[in-house]
Amino acid sequence: MEKEKTIPFLRWAGGKNWLIKYLDFIIGENTFNNYHEPFLGGASLFFALNPPNESFLSDVNSELIETYINLRDFPENVISELSEFKNSESFYYKIRRDKNQNPIFKAARFIFLNQTSFNGIFRVNLLGVYNVPYGFRKKPFYDPILLREVSNRLRNTHLICCDFAETLQNIAYGDLVYLDPPYTVSHSNNGFIKYNQKLFSLEDQQRLSGFIDQIREIGAFYMLSNAYHPKIYEIFNKNEKIITLERASLIGGKNATRGKVKEYLFTNLNSH
Repeated sequence: MEKEKTIPFLRWAGGKNWLIKYLDFIIGENTFNNYHEPFLGGASLFFALNPPNESFLSDVNSELIETYINLRDFPENVISELSEFKNSESFYYKIRRDKNQNPIFKAARFIFLNQTSFNGIFRVNLLGVYNVPYGFRKKPFYDPILLREVSNRLRNTHLICCDFAETLQNIAYGDLVYLDPPYTVSHSNNGFIKYNQKLFSLEDQQRLSGFIDQIREIGAFYMLSNAYHPKIYEIFNKNEKIITLERASLIGGKNATRGKVKEYLFTNLNSH
């Protein structure tokens, strides 16, 4: 399987760039029809796999999905808007406060805040207002060549804002579904779980297990990334392949220790 080198254009907590090097081992000689990613985030695997057929990409974050849609459909407009922005603390807070609802501006704003904020975290307050502080990053906050390439790669995609369960209607025999939910339970060295419990509860994990059962009944392939934790093993063990992978710990709070973190990958690849 040939892996593509397109770099995701967004920084994303829990992103899966580290997983790409394992894809040959996980997928092997398996081929699939359409591709589905219901927890899209930074889309690392989509860009790495470069699926040859149709892709159905979704997330519950409406601003994220709207950004992908506008970059796919109007890349030059988004790039032009970004060219008017500047990486300074005062401009960052000006843009962060800006409530302009123009779709092109909103896409540029999303990319700009993602690239210039502290750690690239997407976080909103109880009123739904983005509240991450300025990151003092020196790196350029957009690359026109990369954004055009991303736009091109998104051409054959269906982009949808919805709960993962709503994507079942699009999944067919022989498709591949990659699932990367927010991690609910804490595992060693993981410092961002408290926030995620609001996003994805243990009940949601159990709901996701039922969703995987439906994927299996359809005759599609699935890959699930999740925390290395006994409760997760209990919920998702379906007597199929369970791989333990290691990654570097990239996100840390005050009490988080940086180092190696184990994660589970559950899959039925090679079982057809």
